[in-house]
Amino acid sequence: MAEYLAKNGAEVLIIDTDRELVRDLCAPGIQSVEGDATDLRSLQEAGFGECDAITVAIGDIGASVMATMNCIELKKKVYAKADSDMHGRILKKVGAELVVYPNREQAERLGRSLMTRGQIDVFTIEEGCRIAVTDVPEQIANKSLAEAKVRNVYGLTVLCIRRLSDDDPTAPRTMILASPQEVLHQDDQLVVFGDDKAIDAITKGT
Repeated sequence: MAEYLAKNGAEVLIIDTDRELVRDLCAPGIQSVEGDATDLRSLQEAGFGECDAITVAIGDIGASVMATMNCIELKKKVYAKADSDMHGRILKKVGAELVVYPNREQAERLGRSLMTRGQIDVFTIEEGCRIAVTDVPEQIANKSLAEAKVRNVYGLTVLCIRRLSDDDPTAPRTMILASPQEVLHQDDQLVVFGDDKAIDAITKGT
């Protein structure tokens, strides 16, 4: 995932107790430091307090949970790797934003989510084609779907709209079928289907 993020222009900071691994991970766009993520001061001194988001990829459950709690202490969104269902449940209970299970596809999926503005979920239908949930771009807010011309402008199909309740913003979002007359709210989320480039474009607001 670090390679994916760096390749796509992100600045990546890695901390690990393994000195050789730290040395091997150094690459353009990737800064690696030797340290212990279970120690809050080590994370602060390494600069993790300045990160936009933090991923925790530690196999040992105890160390993984401690590192996750430290990152949450830094007031950051934490995306954590789990090696088992139990591990994942513990990480969610201590506050991890998202728990993923280790394989290359999910690592790249998480990397893509971190790189795009507002994209909160994504899964691949086949190579190069996927479904994603994304915020409504500012330039099409307050327009109907027909006026927004999402298919023409972005090359995407809007499957449905996820909308907040007017009475209770904390309530689960309501799913609304995508009709041409439906007017998009600024805080809506779109469930869209299309190819990777098109989804990346709409989530970046371009």
